[in-house]
Amino acid sequence: MESKKNKTDINLVVCDMAGTTIEEDNLVYKTLQRAIHKAGYDFSLEQVLAQGAGKEKKQAIESIISAYAGPTPQERIEAIFDDFLASLDDTYRTAVIRPQPYAEEFFARLRQRGIRVVLNTGYNRSTAEALLTKLGWTIGNTIDALVTADDVANNRPHPDMILHAMHLFGIPSGATVAKIGDSTIDIQEGKNAGCSLNIGVTTGAHTWEQLATAQPELIANSLREVLPILTN
Repeated sequence: MESKKNKTDINLVVCDMAGTTIEEDNLVYKTLQRAIHKAGYDFSLEQVLAQGAGKEKKQAIESIISAYAGPTPQERIEAIFDDFLASLDDTYRTAVIRPQPYAEEFFARLRQRGIRVVLNTGYNRSTAEALLTKLGWTIGNTIDALVTADDVANNRPHPDMILHAMHLFGIPSGATVAKIGDSTIDIQEGKNAGCSLNIGVTTGAHTWEQLATAQPELIANSLREVLPILTN
C-alpha cells in the first residue's frame, strides 16, 4: 500500500462494483471481448481491459475498437452492444458471483461510523440491480445507494455519477468524499468530482503500474488496507 495522505475526514465513500467490491473474474470484460470478436475483431483481454475498464459499456466498445482498429460506424457499435447485453444476461444467470474479500465488513464498518457507502458503475441499472440481488445486497441495509450509467447524462471519466451520489445525501463538496475503484478511469472520475481521496485497488482490471498513471492518493491491494485510511 502506498499513500500520499494518511488522515482525512470522509463522510461519503463511492465504490466501483466489479473488480472493486464484487469478484467476478472479469466476467463482464470477457463477455465484452466475445461480443467484439463476433463482430470480426481480434483483441486480447488485456487490450479490452486497458481501454474499456470502468467505462459505460457502449462507450467501452467504442473506445476499444477505436484504439486498435480506428473509427467504427455507430450502428456497428450499437449492434455489438446489444449482443453484449444479451450475452451478459445469460452469463450472469449461471455465473458464480462473490463479494470481494472483506467487502461486506468494509461496508458495515464504514456505515457504523456514519460514513455513507454508495456503489457506482458503468453497468446499466438492470444489470447492476441483478448483481445486487444475486449477492443479497440491499439499499438501506448493505449500502446506502446505487448510481448507474443510466442515472446520469455523462459517464466516466465525467464526475456526474459521484456528483449525483453527493446530491442524494446533501454533500456540497468533494472534500469529504472518497472514490475507490480498480481502473484508471475510476481515479479520473473521482478527481473530476473533486474527491479528496481517490483510491485504486489492485483486485480488478488494472495493475498497480496502470493505476499509478492516474495519480491516486492511495493504491492498495485490498479493501482491508483501505479501511484505516478512511476511519482514522
